[in-house]
Amino acid sequence: MSKEENTANRPDNTAFTQQRLPAWQPMLSAGIVIPGFVLIGVAFIGIGVALFVTSQNIQVLEKDYTGVEKNSSCFHCTDREAKNCNCTLYFSLDKLFEGPVFVYYGLSNYFQNYRKYGVSKDANQLTGDLTYFQTPSTTCAPYRTDANNIPIVPCGSIANSMFNDTFKLFQIVNGKEVEVPFDGKGIAWWTDYNIKYRNPSVIPLKNAFNGTVKPVYWPKPAYELDPTDPSNNGFINQDFLVWMRRSALPNFRKLYRRITDGDFAKGLPPGNYSLLIGYNYPVLAFEGRKKVVFSNVSWMGGKNQFLGIAYLVIGSLCVVMSIVMLIVYAKFKFPDEE
Repeated sequence: MSKEENTANRPDNTAFTQQRLPAWQPMLSAGIVIPGFVLIGVAFIGIGVALFVTSQNIQVLEKDYTGVEKNSSCFHCTDREAKNCNCTLYFSLDKLFEGPVFVYYGLSNYFQNYRKYGVSKDANQLTGDLTYFQTPSTTCAPYRTDANNIPIVPCGSIANSMFNDTFKLFQIVNGKEVEVPFDGKGIAWWTDYNIKYRNPSVIPLKNAFNGTVKPVYWPKPAYELDPTDPSNNGFINQDFLVWMRRSALPNFRKLYRRITDGDFAKGLPPGNYSLLIGYNYPVLAFEGRKKVVFSNVSWMGGKNQFLGIAYLVIGSLCVVMSIVMLIVYAKFKFPDEE
């Protein structure tokens, strides 16, 4: 190869192409690394302590109502022959349960992350496209059509298995029950309510579902999910949206309601309470459990000790490593000229 051919492929003689740009490279020494590890460790420990203490101060009350135990007030509802069964849980608070209070339902041993379950829905149908009301996607099988080959709307396993237990909370005052108001607005993600899911632009909404049937295990069709609020029906129903956002782990809880109004805006005062449960959702077939959870939040969110412990562990390791490096440096350090 000639000299001309070699120089023809040579990059331009500029500072950038010839890598002559000014650069800064830190010279890591013991005097920089060891104090750096100490500072990082102290900072992480401080953050960890703040997160852990904050998490400890969050109040959480959990009540299992699966009804497996014979002495449970919900045991009679586990009978498969029981229809529209109700049961009541009683509990007491010895101090103010600070508000705002969030009410969750929890399920265990429930794998929403199973792939075939996760893809069993029709995204086009859930955006209000009427074409897919009559011809649902094949991914919805086996809940695509009913026994008479009538399309199911909304189709798929996720929608069909929607959680349908109901809860009403009462404070017992002088032997009388005072209902605690639940707020069900804004419990779903904003993106789900405004972008991802849409209702058909048909008025009344019921007409959009002509020629279709409700999911097999639903007690009522989508356009009647909330008879008290017409704007909370169809595919933008708050409970439906919360359920459709799948959980990654088999033990999870989902937001059901908030307590933010009236005399309970500051929280649940000390006293006796009763929780009326509409027991509808079966879980014993897959050895699952059901519970209702009352919790408040802080600046860091809900109760979660893992993050605080993680910061404490990493911070402690940084401090320990700085001590180890200091000992090694003090014992084996070499003269600067070497």
